[in-house]
Amino acid sequence: MIEDAFSSGKSPIHRLDPRFRLAGATAWTVCIALLSTPPCAAAALGISLLLLTISRPPLRCLLSRLLAVNVFILFLWAILPFSQPGAPVFDVWLFTATHEGLALAGLITLKSNAIVLAFIALVATIPVTELGRALRRLKVPDKLAYLLVFTYRYIFVMAGEYQRMRQAMRIRGFTPRTNLHSYRTLAYLAGMVLVRGLDRSERVYNAMLCRAFTGRFRSLNGLSATGADAAFLILILAASAAIALYDLGYTLT
Repeated sequence: MIEDAFSSGKSPIHRLDPRFRLAGATAWTVCIALLSTPPCAAAALGISLLLLTISRPPLRCLLSRLLAVNVFILFLWAILPFSQPGAPVFDVWLFTATHEGLALAGLITLKSNAIVLAFIALVATIPVTELGRALRRLKVPDKLAYLLVFTYRYIFVMAGEYQRMRQAMRIRGFTPRTNLHSYRTLAYLAGMVLVRGLDRSERVYNAMLCRAFTGRFRSLNGLSATGADAAFLILILAASAAIALYDLGYTLT
């Protein structure tokens, strides 16, 4: 089951306006993605780690997210050092690892973890309902913002339908095996999840129309910015500009 585990805290970052957090996260992650030198990527990772420390996320959920990301990065370490031309460092059977390949894998590792940590600290700490409102206030198209909110909401509904059907299959004695009957049954299961999800969406949409839904959600809780929000955004933009300029100068020298 998908959990909204990071949005229920009471850290200073949780109290910031979601619009400023989104703007800051966008500037910061774009800056990190464009970095090309390991020292600047390491500095960005340090700043992202500082933001994460301030947001005080639940440690268990944080470690599970980082583990999922770094498992994919391990595959890069298995391929990149042996596929990049350059100065040889060591041999593994018939393959030679190069200094350039190791440097590239290290750079990607630093940048990936810096982006994930910053995203968890600044964006994952926003409740999804507020995230939709913040996106609309930042002039993101309404359909895109609503699509995000509805997708998040109905992932849980689809997961519930899937769990009920899986339970019914187990009661009837179904045990998945590597044979044609199991593959056909699991395909039927996936199809029924989609069919029930479509039926559920039509019922929910008709219910919303009965409640005078006109394509726009109304909220009594408005977003209001403070001086702390502006100061936070200025600091993030200044850090992004400084590290980008240092990276550019380091590259040119």
